[in-house]
Parts: sequence; structure tokens; C-alpha cells
Amino acid sequence: MTSLAHFEQIAGVIELPHQAVIGGRLQPSVTGRTFENVTPRNGTVINRVAECDAADVDAAVKAARRAFDDGTWRNLHYREKKRILFALADLMERDAEILAVLESLDVGKPINDALTIDVPGAIRTLRYYAEALDKIYGEVGPGTSDRFSFTIEEPLGVVGAIVPWNFPLHMAMWKVAPALAMGNSVVLKPAEQSPMTALKLGQLALEAGLPAGVLNVVPGFGDAAGKALALHMDVDMIAFTGSGTVGRLLMQYSGQSNLKRVSLELGGKSPQIVFADCPDVNAAAFHAAWGIFFNQGEVCTAASRLLVQEDIADAFLDKLLMIARRIVPGDPLEPATKFGAMVSAEQMHTALRYIDGASRDGAALRLGGKRARVDSGGFFVEPTVFDAVAPDATLAREEVFGPVLAVTRFKDPEEALRLANDTVYGLAAGLWTRDLSLAHHAAREIKAGLVWVNGWDACDITMPFGGFKQSGFGRDRSLHALHKYADLKSVSITIR
Repeated sequence: MTSLAHFEQIAGVIELPHQAVIGGRLQPSVTGRTFENVTPRNGTVINRVAECDAADVDAAVKAARRAFDDGTWRNLHYREKKRILFALADLMERDAEILAVLESLDVGKPINDALTIDVPGAIRTLRYYAEALDKIYGEVGPGTSDRFSFTIEEPLGVVGAIVPWNFPLHMAMWKVAPALAMGNSVVLKPAEQSPMTALKLGQLALEAGLPAGVLNVVPGFGDAAGKALALHMDVDMIAFTGSGTVGRLLMQYSGQSNLKRVSLELGGKSPQIVFADCPDVNAAAFHAAWGIFFNQGEVCTAASRLLVQEDIADAFLDKLLMIARRIVPGDPLEPATKFGAMVSAEQMHTALRYIDGASRDGAALRLGGKRARVDSGGFFVEPTVFDAVAPDATLAREEVFGPVLAVTRFKDPEEALRLANDTVYGLAAGLWTRDLSLAHHAAREIKAGLVWVNGWDACDITMPFGGFKQSGFGRDRSLHALHKYADLKSVSITIR
């Protein structure tokens, strides 16, 4: 582990990315406008970034279409595609500390998390899809004496990727890597709160030899750059992770334009269920705490609802609180920090409003509930735990996207499953039990795209990621993600 001084030194000497990457060139926005990039570490402006709008998006889409139509990437031999993507992964590994510092500055996450989780995760994702790209095969249809039929998976064309601010580089790679692996061109629109690692990725892609126009990066605001990308008539797909509000808009924009396909991951209100026969109470308490407080609670799969059986509820909550009290907000660039800043003043105030609302609704505040490190100027909120949260309370039903845990008690498995499914979301869920039959039954009954038994977030790039209900549709990760960036074509040859 290096020091705060080491990472502050890196932050002080590196060039902070600020220009769009369009058609193989770094360039300002067409209008010349820029926007302030504020670090949640201390609330100061660290640079100004090109504010792209419809004109920039149009230029990026045209560059992406030219690159696709001329076949320089789409028709490149798979060995060369693989070589270039592996070269990009190597460059990311070379610049891992720079990428981690950019991520920490942009979104306030602990530098150690950025360096050991986010950046390596993005690199592993890229290598996974680079290795997989020559292992996607078509199918041969039933044979007859007069006809030979088979299928081909062909790239869609231009993919617009609109990615969130909580894991900016990692989430970008979940979309960019499989889209490129299938031969598409990509226009990447990072969240305005976190543009820098996406812009750095665009620069490194050019250094790795990715042809001009295959990966374009357009920073800007959602209602300008994001909307323009989603409405563009020459974009074939939008892959999005973010809020349900924006997800609904993207579906409307698809209908208003060219009926481009849309893939949505829209968050959740994920339950972690602890039954009385929990096989490891200490492990469950650890995962209950870090399931919500990791990344300051700014996680789509955050375990924001804890459902605990009445028989063990008091003792279990005591163990959880003992762990949570040791989770203290700290300077994101300090390597010892495990709990950083929230991404923005807006998100901090959103979390504080939910905390105030839960207190008014009668929930029992057991920990936290206040802004922290106020003198730093940064955007910090204490890890917060509410007990006795009614199932119909706002805190039990709405996604906070912050470090706020809602604890609800249940009597028996039937009530637990009813509470778990009593939500418009369906992204993730976890349960702790020794009972194998109960585990299998609950895993089938819970309406969520990911279910973890006796663990939390217990999966990796090899398993698909996505939700049910209003958590969206389409899957990131695993080989399944490759297929959504392709069209399936059937070919039948008559033998004469």
C-alpha cells in the first residue's frame, strides 16, 4: 500500500483528460463550451471538460458509421482484433495507477478500491471478451438432401453506450468490450459526473491501434449528448445503465427515431435475507454491512434492504452495527480509506433527504444519519442504519443510491419471500440458510436476475448480470452479452 502523498503527487502531475475523442482525434466540443468537473473529495473544480451536444454526437456517429462501413474493424481478422484488444488491456495495466486516480478524483471512491477492484475488473473484462471473440459460432440447421441451412451472427453497426458514474470505467467496459469484440463501432457517452476515465480509455484505444472511429467518446450532459445519441437515426443500439427515469426516456427515443434496440440496467432495491438457521452469522453480518456500504452505497445491487428473521434479529443487528461503526468516511486518496465520498452534492443531499424522511416515517435510527467531514468541503454521508422499517415505507421501496440500510423483520420463509418480491425492482437478492431445499425454493421464487446464497455479489465476469421487472432487460457480462451486440441471420442454400 502506498501513501496519500504518492497519489496526490500523481494527481498533481498527470494531464486530466478533457477533450472528446471523435474519429481518431482529441478535440474540443463544436461550440467550444466546457463544463466544470468537480471532485467530491473536497468540492473543488479540478478541470473543465468538453461539453458535447447534438453536433458532436452527430460527428461521432458519422465517424463510427464510416469505420463500420469500410470494414477496417468489422472485417479485420479475429487474430488482429484480439491482438489490438489485448494491447489495449496491457496499456490500461501500464496506466493502472493513473486510471485509479482519475476514477477516485471524479467520483470519490477509495483509491484502494479503484486500484484493486475497478481498474483490474475493467482490464479482466476486456481480456475476457478479447479471448472470447473467436469462439462465437453459428449453427447448422436440420439437414435435407436439397438444402443446407446455417446461421451467422453479424455485428449491429453503431452502438451507443451510455454509462453511469458509480463504476465509470468498469461499467463502460461491460458494454464497450463485447460490442467491439463482435465487430461494432461504439460511441461512448460517460456520465457528466465522471468523464475522465472514459476519455483516457479513448486515448489508450488509439495508442493500442484501434482504427479511428471505432471507439468515440463524447462527454456532456444527458439531456443534450445522451438524448442526441438515443435519437440519432444512424445508431443501431443503445446500451444503458442508470436510472429508471432515463431508461423510460430512452425507450421513447427509440420509438421516436429508428426503433433502435435498447438494453437497460436500471438499478434495484435488493433484499438480503437472513434466516434463523444462517450457517455463518459473522459472515452474514459482514456482508450485510458491506453489501450496502461498499462504494458508499452507490451500487445498483446494493443490499439496501435487510430482511432478518425475528428469532435472531436483535443479536444479528448488534453484530452488523459493530461492523458498521468501524466504517468511517475518509479521504478518497488515502490508501487506508474504505468508505469515501458520494459522487456529488446533489447525490449527498438526496441521501440526506431519504434519511430525514425515514425518521419522520417512524423508523428507528440505529447508526449514522448525518453529513460527515464537512470541513473538507467534500460530499460525505455517514453509514446509516434504520431498524423497524415498515414494508410500505419510502425507504423500503425507493432506491436511495447511498449508504442507508433499511432493516425489516419477518416471521417465516413465506413472509420473507413475499417481502423480498414486494418491489417494482428485480435486480439482485441474497439469502442465508443451511436448508438446501429452502435455498433452492427461494432462489426460484425470488423475482431477481441475480440470487446469491450464503454470500453477496458472489459472481464474476463469467456470469450474466441484469434484472427482472423495472430493473431492466438485457444482460451484461458472460458470453450472453456478446449476442445482444449482434444480429442473427439465417442462410439457406438450395442444392441443385
